[in-house]
Amino acid sequence: CCCSLHPLSSLGDAPHQLWLRDPQYKKFLKQHYDNPRTNSKGEYCNTMMKKRGLTTPNCKETNSFIHATKTEIQAVCRKGGDLVEGNLRRSKKQLSVTTCKLSGGSPKPPCNYSENKSSRTVVLGCNKGLPVQFDPRS
Repeated sequence: CCCSLHPLSSLGDAPHQLWLRDPQYKKFLKQHYDNPRTNSKGEYCNTMMKKRGLTTPNCKETNSFIHATKTEIQAVCRKGGDLVEGNLRRSKKQLSVTTCKLSGGSPKPPCNYSENKSSRTVVLGCNKGLPVQFDPRS
């Protein structure tokens, strides 16, 4: 039978489920995805950077969180984005973004961040149609 050539486990795998196993994409989501935007009573960046593990062992200098659906973010790596260079694509539409920047001199915790909220296009590094990197130039 022809069906015996295909493992049963792959029969139920729709393309949208494959990303569930992609470690680079999971890391991207952990570092850059927050939708809807977490309500943190005026301490958004300090809360999110700590919650996402971006303050140990040292404070990450800058990080951006995208407040859009996973579908909207993934679209940047497909028809919703224009090629910049290499694997980088710029979103065709503006997305809501919060950028957190370390304020103060020491890169050691406790970390204190300032925030900048904006709606803008973003540049993402893509691999196999999935975002794996947020380009700081965006």
